[in-house]
Amino acid sequence: MSREPARARTAAPVAAVETRVARVPLRQVTSFATRQVSARDYVLVTVTDADGVQGRGFCYAGASGGEVVSAAVAALLGPVVAGRDPFGVERIWQDMYQEALLHGRTGSAMRALSALDIALWDHNARALGLPLHRLLGGFRAETVPAYASGGYYLDGKTPDDLGEELASYVAAGFRAVKMKVGRLSPAEEEERVAAARRAVGDGVLLMLDANNAWSDLPTALRTMDRLARYDPYWIEEPFGPDDIDNHARLAAAIRVPVATGEIEAGRWRHKELLERGAAAVLQTDAAVCGGITEFRRIAATAASFGVPLAPHWFHDLHAHLVAATPNCTFTEFFADDSVLNFRTLVDTQLAVRDGRLVLPAGPGLGFGFDADAVERHTVPGTPATVTA
Repeated sequence: MSREPARARTAAPVAAVETRVARVPLRQVTSFATRQVSARDYVLVTVTDADGVQGRGFCYAGASGGEVVSAAVAALLGPVVAGRDPFGVERIWQDMYQEALLHGRTGSAMRALSALDIALWDHNARALGLPLHRLLGGFRAETVPAYASGGYYLDGKTPDDLGEELASYVAAGFRAVKMKVGRLSPAEEEERVAAARRAVGDGVLLMLDANNAWSDLPTALRTMDRLARYDPYWIEEPFGPDDIDNHARLAAAIRVPVATGEIEAGRWRHKELLERGAAAVLQTDAAVCGGITEFRRIAATAASFGVPLAPHWFHDLHAHLVAATPNCTFTEFFADDSVLNFRTLVDTQLAVRDGRLVLPAGPGLGFGFDADAVERHTVPGTPATVTA
């Protein structure tokens, strides 16, 4: 007896795309190797289909200038998404990329594209009643590995204070921690790293993040010669992102793995890092590189080179991607909102168990935007809505 093939249910099209900027001050001015930050701009995107199902996306837009990214959503890319079948993610991504081609294949345009792509994936998982990590493939089922990120420069913070901070993460169960380097002289940085290693012990992985601190190879080599004796797991972003040559030269000259890629966009640039031996670990950020859609392509490319990913920032998002991607090794986790103050804008925080992040069981990303917090921090004049 023959049967008629089942007909796929038509998805409700995207009826509206909303964007706004939330500017969240830091509780204390915080320093990196080359800059200070007193506030952060986050672009928040919501897509709503004709049945009322919503998806949420977001990106970090810097210490200022979130209006530029939000304008790219409202004026450039939101109209590409409105009226479309939200499950046609690959087609929508390609159309957004083509629309943004002349405005920038990195930076604000790609961050706007990333936020919209994340919102579509979140919508689709919610529409199906699945956690995002399940929809993406579910390689890991309950928890994902994580490292505790901190060790920033603060006025009056001593090496012993730094050690106490990192030791507190170990006490909370984390077996990997990260700290900043590169702002001070090689001797001063050695004092900080030595204090950190004493505090966490020999059995804990210690990552070092230079945030583009060095502009020449001799300075990087001189500093790493002092720091290598403390067994760092990696040195992150030693040079500016465009200085791929020096990344490759440093990687060839030292035994400490080089990690980079957190502000890179597109699979082609990541492929260049891999082909030139400039990164032993990619730190691809789905809210920067082109969204979840492009993150998956980059991860597959890296897997062909035998290179792992340890995605940058936004543990609420990247826990799902680490769970779904076999060659993802760590989620970067921030224990409070002193640095990653995006935490103040969401209504649910990830749970931690034995130094690992517990994957959400609810649909989509597993959190929503906290309406009161978002309203409190919204930059006047930025909310905008595109309708089909």
